[in-house]
Amino acid sequence: MRRWSLSSVSDGCGASSHCASIDGALVAASAIGNQLASYAAGAGHVLLVVGSQKIVPDLDAALRRVRDVVFPYENAQVQAKMGVDTVLEKVLIIYGEWQAGRTTVVLVREPVGI
Repeated sequence: MRRWSLSSVSDGCGASSHCASIDGALVAASAIGNQLASYAAGAGHVLLVVGSQKIVPDLDAALRRVRDVVFPYENAQVQAKMGVDTVLEKVLIIYGEWQAGRTTVVLVREPVGI
């Protein structure tokens, strides 16, 4: 018989979104998705910092940015550190929050991150 246990939930998560679209979508991508769980529902509070270069017109542009800018950069980082390629497997799109005040987005007027 398999027994399941509840995992703990963190009080907060501070990170960055890979893109924010003017039409209201936040996009984050990952190979294995471990950080995406906190963004989606795992953390009690989420703080996302978005640099000016990450603001795009719409969801299509955000997904292109993930594929054409973020993934090549992350792949180069993984190659340099581990000598292998990474993969783009999971993409989280956030349009809003069920719980008011759970997620805070800080827009920075200058480029921050990739």
